[in-house]
Amino acid sequence: MLTVVGMGPGALHLMAPAAREAVENADVLVGGKRHLQQFPGFQGEQFALGANIPELLSWLETLREKRVVVLASGDPLFYGIGTRLVAHFGIAQVRIIPGISAVQYLCAQTGIDMNDMWLTSSHGRRVCFDALARHSKVGMVTDGQCGPRDIAVQLAARGKGYRWMVIGENLAMENERIHWLRVSDVCAEYEMNAVVILDER
Repeated sequence: MLTVVGMGPGALHLMAPAAREAVENADVLVGGKRHLQQFPGFQGEQFALGANIPELLSWLETLREKRVVVLASGDPLFYGIGTRLVAHFGIAQVRIIPGISAVQYLCAQTGIDMNDMWLTSSHGRRVCFDALARHSKVGMVTDGQCGPRDIAVQLAARGKGYRWMVIGENLAMENERIHWLRVSDVCAEYEMNAVVILDER
């Protein structure tokens, strides 16, 4: 059985009990190096996940009789690996255990409600900055190719420099930092982050 578990924003205590139980009972553990390092006591086979998704899918085809757990950042179905695995194997063959997304965690830490929020990501995707500018409240998972400074430049070019950007760095980790800045004031580089963009604070 293939199980995909949400790691949440990065701290083990934020993983669902069912997700931790799945890891404990796994024969094979798949995940990014940072995720695998959080389970130093795991004795089974491991696969370090990077940009090698086709290789992973082929390898998983050979492990249908084993209990395989794939560790996903945040929530597996919020711009995560879970979507790709369900598309490949079908939901009948994949168990998804949800996790807390980085955007959810950032909103919880700052008291921002998510009721009317437009959710998106720049992970491996081209960002439509016109759409980003049209929405009054946006939650976004970023990556090294398109981070807060890049987003701010594009929004300012569309006359949205007055908006607020809430930047959450290293969420749920010891070096967590949260910044409230006007889009026009975002000029630094930020470590692993998610952002919320608002018309009003």
